[in-house]
Amino acid sequence: MRNFRELDIWKESILIAKEVYLLMASILTDEKLGLISQIKRNVVYISPNIAECCSRKSDKYFARFLEISLGSYYELETQLILCLEFQFITNEKFHIIDTRVKLIQRKIASFIHHLNQ
Repeated sequence: MRNFRELDIWKESILIAKEVYLLMASILTDEKLGLISQIKRNVVYISPNIAECCSRKSDKYFARFLEISLGSYYELETQLILCLEFQFITNEKFHIIDTRVKLIQRKIASFIHHLNQ
């Protein structure tokens, strides 16, 4: 078993969750799509999923749970694009978070690749 607290991808997921959650809190809550609440739910579940996968004994299962977390990051990226399209967030705020999200996506994908070798 791995210690999730030692994983950079877990630490970065905590920071991204905080950043995204605070950004979403600044958006008016009367938006009609439920997008903001969906983003908040999504982003706060990614780091716990990474922590959960650390309990898996085999690399195969560990990699599978990381794939789920990676999928959640792709979902988050799409949701942030929608926020930009609906003008809920500025280009500047979008690019700051999007850059961090893409970086962690690459790190998780690399970790998965390493586990599958």
